[in-house]
Amino acid sequence: MQTASDIAALFKGDQVHRDVYTSQAVYKLEMQHLFVNTWVFVGHESQTPNKGDYYTTHIGDQPVIQVRHSDGEIHVLHNRCPHKGTKIAIDREGNTGKFFRCPYHAWSFKTDGCLLAIPLKKGYEGTTLKQTENAKGIKAVGAVHVHRGFVFARLADTGIGFDEFFGDSLSSIDNMVDRSPAGRLEVAGPPLRYMHQCNWKMLVENQTDTCHPMVAHESSAGTAVSIWEEMGSPEPRPPAMQIIAPFMSPYEFFEEMGIRTWPNGHGHTGVHHSIHSNYSAIPGYFEAMTASYGEERAKEILDENRHNTIYFPNIMVKGPIQQLRNFIPMGPNKTLVESYIYRLVDAPVELLARTAMYNRMINAPTSIVGHDDLEMYERAQEGLLSDGLEWVNIQRLLTDEENYGDEAIENGTTERQMRNQFDAWVKFITRSMEAQA
Repeated sequence: MQTASDIAALFKGDQVHRDVYTSQAVYKLEMQHLFVNTWVFVGHESQTPNKGDYYTTHIGDQPVIQVRHSDGEIHVLHNRCPHKGTKIAIDREGNTGKFFRCPYHAWSFKTDGCLLAIPLKKGYEGTTLKQTENAKGIKAVGAVHVHRGFVFARLADTGIGFDEFFGDSLSSIDNMVDRSPAGRLEVAGPPLRYMHQCNWKMLVENQTDTCHPMVAHESSAGTAVSIWEEMGSPEPRPPAMQIIAPFMSPYEFFEEMGIRTWPNGHGHTGVHHSIHSNYSAIPGYFEAMTASYGEERAKEILDENRHNTIYFPNIMVKGPIQQLRNFIPMGPNKTLVESYIYRLVDAPVELLARTAMYNRMINAPTSIVGHDDLEMYERAQEGLLSDGLEWVNIQRLLTDEENYGDEAIENGTTERQMRNQFDAWVKFITRSMEAQA
């Protein structure tokens, strides 16, 4: 796996080679070229509301720090001391005050990463330290952009711009934020974290796979629906049943919901409706939205019920339920999943309660539904090691000529979004490899 051509050969348009999920060499190239050159989710500004607040996470396999600088701006820094390489911050979050201090040799840095002080600095007199990168301080990532409170970063110093990379796909984030009467979100507690023994791309693909819910979730959602029906299907349905029952919707429901794809690997299910469309109204919410936006605009915002929006390479957003899932690669066969929920500022608290319930029922390590998916991922990861076949089929509803540079809306059970993701996967890795050749 040494050349761009080797990577390009792994995607045939309707099939992908099993190495994209199992190969350590492919995983290494993803870290070196894909996650470095795309815009990757870091966090939300409400996780670092005050000066000196920081939050630690990863972009691909690179540990980074999101921090609020003294001027109020958010910076994203590599979590590495420029002296000996020691991680600067090991806690998930905290407040560092006016500066970071390395726990090894006490080099200190401003919260924008600039070098502040070195103990016994005279020991470097007569050396070339000032001419080195080490003397500049903690290295910042190549670029940072905050969109409606969501923090994204590109590790590379140069490359595709934020707006060019995301384009019209940002409409899903915009809709989620607009659902707040104040037009703002706040993170609601720490995310649920759940380790999966599978490749990160399996999780990303599954977010727009609409042919599995009624099959894989029959033992969980199907059982809940059966019990409900045995009880006589009493109405009104409690929130838990409103959340879980749609997972057993028939194929026709998912076909008619539609899938939209955008360039650079982004796309969403739920163009016309989704599993979130028929949640019961929360008293006072529409009135609050109308007061902020006017009745026509409020209705337009709330009528948009997108299901799952994939932001390539590795997050999923659920606008109607204010959720974001971050799929952090930990190896070719290991992925940490973080499931965040957000509070709609100035909205009734009942909305946050429903969002938290959804997260616990569907995405928690103790969830009802999530274990069905986990079982499938791990079976697939193990099955791909079989020599029976080398290729994975993704040609459902494939058309003769698919142009992934254009926006498209298609049947809700198409695998076009998976093909769209792999088209972007090949593009960003090979471009970077060719540029470095």
